[in-house]
Amino acid sequence: MGLAMSYLRVPPVLEGEPDPGRIARHIFGTADWHRRHAPRAFELGGAWQIMHYLVTGDPWEGRQAEADAVCGGRLLTEDGADELGMDVIYLAPERVKSAADHLAGTPFAAIAARFDPAAMAEAGVQDAGRLDAAARDRVLKPAYEGLTAFYQAAATEGLAVYKVMAPQG
Repeated sequence: MGLAMSYLRVPPVLEGEPDPGRIARHIFGTADWHRRHAPRAFELGGAWQIMHYLVTGDPWEGRQAEADAVCGGRLLTEDGADELGMDVIYLAPERVKSAADHLAGTPFAAIAARFDPAAMAEAGVQDAGRLDAAARDRVLKPAYEGLTAFYQAAATEGLAVYKVMAPQG
């Protein structure tokens, strides 16, 4: 079973609380967090690592603005993943803006050339062997456009982004 990634746009200070770790526990500490915050959420699902690879050319690393779109940020649950049942990554508003600008300035066609299932599988990218060339345009292009729109909305509103990685289920 692989991991899935969800994104949530959140004000940098929530109900008077400025600490991202406490905000994460407040939001994600309830079983129905996803339903309650659905209008501010975006689902990348199991395609998260493929998307990161397309954006950065690497399964985990990359320069800050491009890597921040998927894997980048501050891990808030290093010792708390068991408490919440998921990992939560925090991306501050200024980094959200940089990631949004990078995504907006990089059309899907510019990253689609990196779509090589064999090379991605060799690099250890989750689910890389499950997609074919048709899925690149049918699945990944709309996901990239949705991710770009999500970041643009967060940047426009001056919001932080919380990324949740949990087992697919």
